[in-house]
Amino acid sequence: MYDVAIIGAGISGLVCGCYLAKAGMKVLIAEQHFKPGGYCTSFNRKGFTFDAAAHSFGGYREGGRVRNVLTDLGLDKRLQIQRTDPTDIIISPDYRLTFFADSKETLTAFQEVFPHERTALSAFFAFLDSPDPFTFARIRNWTFKRLLDDFFRDERLKTLLAFPILGNGGLPPSRLSAFIGSKIFFEFLLDGGYYPEGGMQTMADALAERFVEFGGDLMLSNSVRKIILHRDIISSIVLEKDQEILTKRVIANCDAYQVFFELIGKEHLDDLTVRRIESAIPSPSIFVLYLGLVGSPVGLPSPGVNTWVLSDYDLDRVFSTVLSCDFENLERYMMRIQPRGDCLMALINVAFGTRSFWQTNKDRFAGAFLDTIEKSFPGLKRHVVFMDAASPLTLERFTRNHQGASYGWAATPEQLGIPEFKRPKFPANLLFTGHWAMQGLGIPSAFYLGMETAAYVLRKNHGIISCKGINRP
Repeated sequence: MYDVAIIGAGISGLVCGCYLAKAGMKVLIAEQHFKPGGYCTSFNRKGFTFDAAAHSFGGYREGGRVRNVLTDLGLDKRLQIQRTDPTDIIISPDYRLTFFADSKETLTAFQEVFPHERTALSAFFAFLDSPDPFTFARIRNWTFKRLLDDFFRDERLKTLLAFPILGNGGLPPSRLSAFIGSKIFFEFLLDGGYYPEGGMQTMADALAERFVEFGGDLMLSNSVRKIILHRDIISSIVLEKDQEILTKRVIANCDAYQVFFELIGKEHLDDLTVRRIESAIPSPSIFVLYLGLVGSPVGLPSPGVNTWVLSDYDLDRVFSTVLSCDFENLERYMMRIQPRGDCLMALINVAFGTRSFWQTNKDRFAGAFLDTIEKSFPGLKRHVVFMDAASPLTLERFTRNHQGASYGWAATPEQLGIPEFKRPKFPANLLFTGHWAMQGLGIPSAFYLGMETAAYVLRKNHGIISCKGINRP
């Protein structure tokens, strides 16, 4: 009998498991993949080591979410976290905006490019750095576009500020929640660009190792096949090899559709719950291009810098090409050469479409994507000795995220803060953590939600108010 069974060894599940095991609870994490991390894994091909999807993270400033959790768990000394300066560059036909490790330097650089928006930029950066809770309450139902309109007049500046948010949140400013957009901007751009030495897998591995050290049981290559209910309460889970595990509570760090419709089963759900899940909108997916390089291509950004390339200032039109998976309009991507300098990954938002589309067109799309990057950085192809790609179908297969969704639920104002995303009313002993519990905030959110979910469980079970400073008995 386990106190808690966690489905999925993504970052949020690992963090949650660490805190619970550290507090003395008997915890199991079951993961279908042969390595932990979810989107924060790495893989080796032909002598190259690529990060699967996550390329860097934010929230590691003094007092930041990620730093606080790693310090709590005693991992801040085990991991060597580096940060490139500059962290991000946005390139458009008319402008080049640079994000530096120092947000004041970033603000100055932006004001030099857009001097007529100098005062508005100062106000916007101040809002992001020290948000007033009452202001966030006021903008709860706003889109990110409305927030930008509230600060700025220059349409091209608003587009450039919003483009990396589209990349990190999956939606254009006209559809994205203002709350989520502002949080992404701060965590990913003003406090972004952090990277664990050795690749993203090292962070997931460190969390998994710490979980086991705290007494947790980690089962890799062992997916959950069924959630068993007894009198409308979860009593056990059934693993891939028909092993039944008794548990008092289940925490799902995985796809909500899979949990409700496959593991629990529609036959156990009321019509309202089914309609709520079926009507909720998942985020779009991404297409990832992996390039192994030899030599030093001239003109490419420095290793470790996230480079955003945009050719069209109409982000609603850009998003329409996302939804249509248009091969002819791919000049809206992010690329990053990993710190070692021999691996390039490029990401572009795409819709899932259909399985047959990606089965037929994955290689063609990868070739068109490489051609697009070559236009901006001529000569790159001469240095490419290895190429692979991940389509939404690939991401769905390896993570089981519904339609390869990159950010869980779409971060629209209408879907902001729906309590059932984290704590469903049925079954009563089911919780969600990770990006299917909160939309669009990436790795910092995964760390925070893992800690917050653990604190909720401990409060319910032991009256412990906070995870901070927990010592295992």
